[in-house]
Amino acid sequence: MGEPIGSLQVTVIRGKKLVIRDFKSSDPYVILKLGNESAKTKVINNCLNPEWDEELSFTLKDPAAVLQLEVFDKDRFKSDDKMGHASLSLQPLISVARLRHIVRVSSGETTLRKVLPDSDNCLSRESTISCIDGEVVQSVWLKLCAVESGEVELKIKLIDPPGNNK
Repeated sequence: MGEPIGSLQVTVIRGKKLVIRDFKSSDPYVILKLGNESAKTKVINNCLNPEWDEELSFTLKDPAAVLQLEVFDKDRFKSDDKMGHASLSLQPLISVARLRHIVRVSSGETTLRKVLPDSDNCLSRESTISCIDGEVVQSVWLKLCAVESGEVELKIKLIDPPGNNK
């Protein structure tokens, strides 16, 4: 777990059907954690279907890494309310990135793997891992846990993937 595997760019695209934590709405923001790094999106006021479209970057060091996501409601005079959490194993993305170098996919868009929702992940629907013009990208919808409803859409891109020997 010493040398970086690559850089991870996570775009927090949007939330859907988030829970109400204030009187009629919420002021949601997302915190992502990978290893000992964390990053936060901006707050979207009075919205249960926010559009963040915000890119956050991490250094990927662990091939068995898990991306942690938490959604909070920003409060002015008290501590922020939890609006759910989710996690995503990055192992499928990392293994596809290694495979891409073996099969030498470099141009256009090619779907290399599909990941299905199951009891071991927080996926709310099928996720695709594709090679788009030489970059490995995973599109996901994560179902938030410990709340009545809510999903968050992410696009995850692995830069300088494993096996990259130019």
